[in-house]
Amino acid sequence: MSGRHYLDHASTSPLRPEAREAMVAALGLVGDPGRIHEEGLTVRVAVEQARDQVAATFGARAREVVFTGSGTEAIVTAVRGASSQGAHQVVTAVEHSAVRLAAEAVGATTVVPVDGMGRVDPEAVVAAVRPDTSVVHVQAGNHEVGTRQPVGDVLAALAEAGREVLVHVDAAQANGHDPLSFADLGADLVSLSAHKFGGPPGVGALLVRRGLRLDPLLVGGDQERARRAGLENAPAVAGFAAACAVLDDTLAEEAAEARRLTDRVLAGAAESDGLPVYGDAVDRLPHLVCLGIDGVEPQAVLLGLDAAGVAVHSGSACSSEALEPSPVLEAMGVDAHRSLRISVGWSSTDADVDALLDALPRVVGDLRRLGGG
Repeated sequence: MSGRHYLDHASTSPLRPEAREAMVAALGLVGDPGRIHEEGLTVRVAVEQARDQVAATFGARAREVVFTGSGTEAIVTAVRGASSQGAHQVVTAVEHSAVRLAAEAVGATTVVPVDGMGRVDPEAVVAAVRPDTSVVHVQAGNHEVGTRQPVGDVLAALAEAGREVLVHVDAAQANGHDPLSFADLGADLVSLSAHKFGGPPGVGALLVRRGLRLDPLLVGGDQERARRAGLENAPAVAGFAAACAVLDDTLAEEAAEARRLTDRVLAGAAESDGLPVYGDAVDRLPHLVCLGIDGVEPQAVLLGLDAAGVAVHSGSACSSEALEPSPVLEAMGVDAHRSLRISVGWSSTDADVDALLDALPRVVGDLRRLGGG
């Protein structure tokens, strides 16, 4: 759209041209990849080539990649699959609602608190593990404030303490923005989402450590080696793989550019009153920052920025469909009702940030003069 500046990549990123091209090509395929006729085998080859690419990009074996219908499905598959190994799960206080709610639905949970930056203490995670704990959930980076979690330290602390539990890492926000190697990480389960970095919506993956067997979430067929029933979405997985192939060449460059752009946002916010930074401004996902907006309701700011051609999001759920404050910001001990999440991606430019930095002080200033919207 002409004159628009999209700074909400953390919600969903525009489809990369390479992913679109791969999807269009795959739409011409006809056949069930589970059949042994030529048409079915042609689709099977396309799906397995996509699996190889996703595995290579994220440092996994091809057989460890289970394609799902979304990042949320990957998360819930991990939660429910692990639940058969114990009645209790450990979550950090800043996990995505897909993790928190799925874990609460299958049994008892212990929520581990975080510090003012939104970061968990590995020793506190270890202390939360019980004899009946099946899995520990710790995200790679936070979806609202961007703070990276010490996943490696959590894994090391669990091993040192002799806690033999599964570890699931929700990497849906970090994937495509931070380097990720499943083999090097050492976690048992990692959930991915394609649309967060320029792949298509409606496809994700769960990386499952070799040798680990989980009960499937979706039953009714033997697709994905009996780990996820349902005809594979060949065009979606082809688009997922194509976006991954781009990242193999551009991740470092894109991450550096994202950091530069979001650092510009932080510098601009520092020049205005009442726009505190939430989360770790340094050790964070490169594409995402969160600002407080003192004294002004986020809905009014979002509408004002939208009228100025700038699309962003509030870290608070109350600006979406729910009326509750943000659990992430509450856990951090900051204002959970008033925040602004700005996120960039592969298509972002300085012009987008310029538009935000021009409009934000004006919109907030006008609202404050009107009494906070």
